[in-house]
Amino acid sequence: MSQIEIIRTDNVETIADIPVIVIGGGGTGLCAALAARDAGVDVLVIERDRQTLGTTAMSTGLIPACGSKIQREAGIEDSAELFAADIEAKTKSQVDHGVVRHLAEESARTIDWLVDRHAIGLSLIDGFTYPGHSVRRMHGMPTRSGNELMGALTAACETAGVDILTEATVDRLYIDHNDKILAVGAFRPDGSEDIIGCGALILACCGFAGNSDMVSDLIPELEHATFHGHPGNKGHAVAWGKQLDAALADLSSYQGHAGLAAGYGIPILWPLIAEGGIQVNRAGQRFANEAAGYSEQAVEVLAQDGHVAWSVYDEARHKIMEQFDDYSQAKSAGCLIKADTLEDLAEKTGVDAAGLIASVQETHRLVDSAEKDRFGRSFAGKAKLAAPFYAVRVTGALFHTQGGLEVDETARVLRSDRRPFPNLFAGGGAARGISGPGADGYLAGNGLLTATTLGRIAGSEAAAISAT
Repeated sequence: MSQIEIIRTDNVETIADIPVIVIGGGGTGLCAALAARDAGVDVLVIERDRQTLGTTAMSTGLIPACGSKIQREAGIEDSAELFAADIEAKTKSQVDHGVVRHLAEESARTIDWLVDRHAIGLSLIDGFTYPGHSVRRMHGMPTRSGNELMGALTAACETAGVDILTEATVDRLYIDHNDKILAVGAFRPDGSEDIIGCGALILACCGFAGNSDMVSDLIPELEHATFHGHPGNKGHAVAWGKQLDAALADLSSYQGHAGLAAGYGIPILWPLIAEGGIQVNRAGQRFANEAAGYSEQAVEVLAQDGHVAWSVYDEARHKIMEQFDDYSQAKSAGCLIKADTLEDLAEKTGVDAAGLIASVQETHRLVDSAEKDRFGRSFAGKAKLAAPFYAVRVTGALFHTQGGLEVDETARVLRSDRRPFPNLFAGGGAARGISGPGADGYLAGNGLLTATTLGRIAGSEAAAISAT
C-alpha cells in the first residue's frame, strides 16, 4: 500500500472528473451514493475490495429510528426528543448535542427513504427492546443480518445507476491551497494510480479498528480484544484529518462486543442477555452488570481468566434468538452448549458447578424481590431461567471505532477552527460518532444510525455543491 497522504496543488491532471466521489462501499458509502443519484448527480463509489461489504456486512444490520412509517404502523409512540434523550443518557451527555438531535430528527426519513424509494425490505424488530432504548425502534432485514442489508443496498445502487469501482484503494487526496478537494488517487492491485477529479468528496472509509498501531496508541484497554470488523478500517480518515488540521474527537471511543463466540468468530447477540440471561466466569460467578451494554461489557469479559466468559440462558431466550442469522450460524457451527440441568451444563462447559448454580439462584431471588443486584442490574419482570439451559463460551471483541472527523449537521467536515471544508464530507466510522469518548456510551444501533443517516445527508449535500 502506498502512503496515506495529502498532495497540495492547484492543478492536477485527471483521467476523468465525477461530480461526487465516495470513498468506501459500506453502508455509509452506498447510502451517500443513492442520495446523490436521487439528486440527479453522477457519483462514483471507490471500494478497496472485490465487492461492497464493509463494516455494515459484519453487523446485524439493525438501524434505529424514531417515527418511521413502520414504527407508527406498529402503534409505537416515539419522538426525536425521546430518542435523543436516550442517546445522551447513555453517553452521559458527552456528545455533540446538535448532531444527536439532528440525527434523531432525520432517522425516520432515512428509513422511509430506504423502504419507499429504494425497496430495502426493512421491518421492526419485535419481541424485545434493546437496552437503553425507551421503545422498540430497531429496523432490520428479514434475516437480521448486515450482509443482507448490504446486498439490498448494492442492488439499489445498480438500479439507480451508481458507478462502483472495486479493487481500488484511495491513499492520496489532491487538495488546493484553499482546502478544496480536487481529485483522489485510486491505487490498483498492480500499483498503478488512477487520478480522478471530483466536485465533492465523501469519506465513507470507516474508522481505524483494523490498524493495530492506532488501536494500541488510542485504545490501550483493548490489548487482548479480538478484532471482528472489516480489515479495510485502516484509519485513512483520521490520518487525512490530522494532515489537514481537521477537527477530530472521541478517538478513544469504540463499539466493543462481549459476546463473540470464542474460537468461532460469530457474534452472540445481546437480546439473550437483555431478556434475563447472564454471563459467568470459570468460577461460575457473575462479574458485572451484563445488561448495561454489550460494548462496555467487552472489557469486563477480557478481564476474566483466559479473557473468556460464558453467556448462560435458557429455551425461552433461545427461541427469541432464532430470528437472527448470526445465531443460526452459531447453532450450525456447534458452539451452543445445551443441558437439562445446571450441573450438566457446568460439566460440559468446564465452569464451576457450585458457582453457576448459586449465580442462577441469585437471579431467581432478584426476579422475586425486584431488587437490584450488587452491580446495579435489575431482573424485575424477567422470566426465571429454567431448564433446558444453554451456554456459549465468548470473548471480548472490537467491532469498530466511534471517533473521527467532526462534522456539522450537513455532514461537512470541520477544520480545527470549526470552519467547514469547502467540499469534504464524512459519515459513519470516518466521522465522530454519537457514543461519547469511550465504550460505555455506545447505544445499540449508533453505528448504523450515523452510517445511514449521515450517509444520506452527505450524499444530498455533496450533490448540491458538486457543480460549484
